[in-house]
Amino acid sequence: MIGGARRKGIHLDRKILKEIVDTNEKKRFSLDVDGSRIRANQGHSIAVDVELEKKEPPTFLYHGTATRFYESIQKEGLKKMNRQHVHLSADQTTAVKVGTRHGKPIVLIVRAGDMYESGYRFFLSENGVWLTEEVPARYIGLSEP
Repeated sequence: MIGGARRKGIHLDRKILKEIVDTNEKKRFSLDVDGSRIRANQGHSIAVDVELEKKEPPTFLYHGTATRFYESIQKEGLKKMNRQHVHLSADQTTAVKVGTRHGKPIVLIVRAGDMYESGYRFFLSENGVWLTEEVPARYIGLSEP
């Protein structure tokens, strides 16, 4: 990582990498054991092995989105789209923040416990984001404000 950045004219050292990890508001990154490599805590639009472990989710999780997507979600459920996983939050406050980034927010409640019992896999990233492959519409409701 550090060598690759230097070849592109960017000065990085372990101290700078640690600062990037420690100050990132969303905790998107972590360092390896010796602090020489940085990695994403969850993959996004490119295939990244983020070494996620399967984990049993809480009974309910939340998904923040914009109101304009609600009708489609009611029909088709939540899909990962260009990401590696559907991202879910453990609390409504975080879901509202996520939804606000996409327009007028709404918060969906996901019956994650029921999904898990039905064989769906869940993962918890190091920064507290719950991940799954998809959320069928039958497991989704509109959360109360």
